[in-house]
Amino acid sequence: MSKPKRHNGKKLALLGAFLASLFVPWVLRAIGLFLSLWIIVPAPTLFLFPLTVGATELSPWLASGNAIALLLAIFRLQPTWLSTIPLLCSLLALWLSLIPLLQFATTNAQIAAEMQTVLGTDYLGAVPASERAQLRPHPFVLADAFLSIPMGEVRIDRGIIFANPDGVELKLNVYRPPKIGRYPTLVTIYGGAWQAGSADNDETFSRYMAAQGYTVIAIDYRHAPQYRFPAQLEDVFAALSYIQTHADRLEVDCDRIALIGRSSGAHLAMLIAYNPNTIPVRAVVNYYGPVDLTEGYYDLPFPDPLNIRTILRAFLGGTPEELPEVYRQASPISYVKPNLPPTLLVYPSRDHIVKAKFGRQLYEKLQATGNLAIWLEITGAEHAFDAVFNGVNNQLALYYTERFLAWCLKSENNYETA
Repeated sequence: MSKPKRHNGKKLALLGAFLASLFVPWVLRAIGLFLSLWIIVPAPTLFLFPLTVGATELSPWLASGNAIALLLAIFRLQPTWLSTIPLLCSLLALWLSLIPLLQFATTNAQIAAEMQTVLGTDYLGAVPASERAQLRPHPFVLADAFLSIPMGEVRIDRGIIFANPDGVELKLNVYRPPKIGRYPTLVTIYGGAWQAGSADNDETFSRYMAAQGYTVIAIDYRHAPQYRFPAQLEDVFAALSYIQTHADRLEVDCDRIALIGRSSGAHLAMLIAYNPNTIPVRAVVNYYGPVDLTEGYYDLPFPDPLNIRTILRAFLGGTPEELPEVYRQASPISYVKPNLPPTLLVYPSRDHIVKAKFGRQLYEKLQATGNLAIWLEITGAEHAFDAVFNGVNNQLALYYTERFLAWCLKSENNYETA
């Protein structure tokens, strides 16, 4: 009685294997093509937004998978028009997934030329050789894209309370090299539409830079809409005051401080760096930060997955018609004047949160007023591209951000700001 059952089970297993051999390759090719399409298709909603970032930054993984699918399609190719469909799908997916890698060389050449034009051909010449040796050797390392960017040992202290406005505990994290000392310092301010995030954001970057010989301090601030501008600015001021007061304990060199922010954090970093009443900072690094909030309210990206107008109203309390002076006061471009700290502007070309053209306008105004500014436009990248730390475009941005900071903070003839 058991033999027919075993025989039927074997038949079902063979049938299952046959069906799997037919459909699984199709499913895998469809997934590869679907993911690869997000390299060129903008996300219409916030839910889909991670696909546009991840597909581009993880394109070496996608390209490898699509290449395997293509080889399998060629191996199984039959001389009928229907059997060429898998081959064409795999070819299209592979081409799409190679776009970020194919445009990398041109983007790198443009950025390298910009760095040398602004800083000089030997801009790292005054940086000690021991410090230069710690910098990433290449703008892109394929092995790092598949594995990870190597990390050195660091000391970390988390959750240090630096202020308590309205009963809200604001905390900072400190990342330092293994050896006790006083180091050039990076104060990092996270993004999140002024509404979300914590000092734990972007910890991979903070750990990496600490291993390169910096004290990195990631700070917190109160969030909109419960707390509207300028509460966030006041909190950053409070953090900087705390850092100055406790510089010895935090191992901060107060003469060598740079601010770095992402998105809304970059917006706050610029307001602080360009404000004459703040502590002197030696440089500011702006990753895709809003610079003109009035223009940003009217000139929206398409698609607009975050609903920019809702975010700005929550942050500032109304529209530009209702609060024109508040919008002006909250726009970093309003504070551009001579003798500002050197500014590195990093903007992805296909940003659907903060248009790259706004960053370009700030860059041109900084240059027109005699300030040192460097423009890094990352071709094909999307807002928050650096969330994938070992991604294609973040490797490129990290390579030049490292060099800019080394020039500002580690040169033996340190750049003097007014």
